Amino acid sequence: MPTHSAHPALSPRMEAAFSGLLKRLSAADHQAQKLIGQVRLPRWCRRPLFFFLGYIAKADGRVSEQDIGFAESLITALALSKRQRRKAISSFQKGKASEELPSFTGLTLKLSQRIWPAPALKVAICLCHAAQLKGRPIKPRRYRCEDTIDQIGLPVTISEDIFESYASRVWGDLSDAPSKPETLEQACTLLGVTRRDPLTTIKRAYRKKVSECHPDKLAQRQLNAAEHALAKERLLRYQQAWELIRRRQ
Repeated sequence: MPTHSAHPALSPRMEAAFSGLLKRLSAADHQAQKLIGQVRLPRWCRRPLFFFLGYIAKADGRVSEQDIGFAESLITALALSKRQRRKAISSFQKGKASEELPSFTGLTLKLSQRIWPAPALKVAICLCHAAQLKGRPIKPRRYRCEDTIDQIGLPVTISEDIFESYASRVWGDLSDAPSKPETLEQACTLLGVTRRDPLTTIKRAYRKKVSECHPDKLAQRQLNAAEHALAKERLLRYQQAWELIRRRQ
């Protein structure tokens, strides 16, 4: 995962907390709910978190199953009781019904992040995850996400770094497809490995690349016919690279 650029606006305390959380997000396969299950979240963060999730979910006019599913996964990760679950759902519904952000929503996060930045940063990661549930976020979702991050007192550049992390590890680049690998070096470059790596390491890298083009994963993204064709071609190139390496090994 590419490291994020240093931000003059971030205090050393926040910079350290943010770097640590991005590393843990990467280790959690960019599943924010999995991260939250590991690092937890203070109780007072729940209401603004679910309100903001509802607000982002309604950005493109209709709340999708992915939005509801992600909110449910966070409820599970937080191990909420039935009563707490009802409150979280209520906050989500209020956010969904809101056309603009109320001034005091997230004020506690805004006040606390100067001395304890981790809770606000964890919420920001969840909000960015929600914005990109369908792949690279469209403008309405991204704008609403940035508004919520600004609301809790964090620089909007925080969202840029989080999205950059997702872009490099989750979205995949479907702007073009690589050419057929003809040499061992080309095959290794395509899979992101070196010829000195053991075959087990190369095989893991190959499987990860293939999973990025898997139809089940692509179904979560709003791709046009051309992008689907590019994904299919990219899958073929990964397979050709693996076969070339396997033969040479």
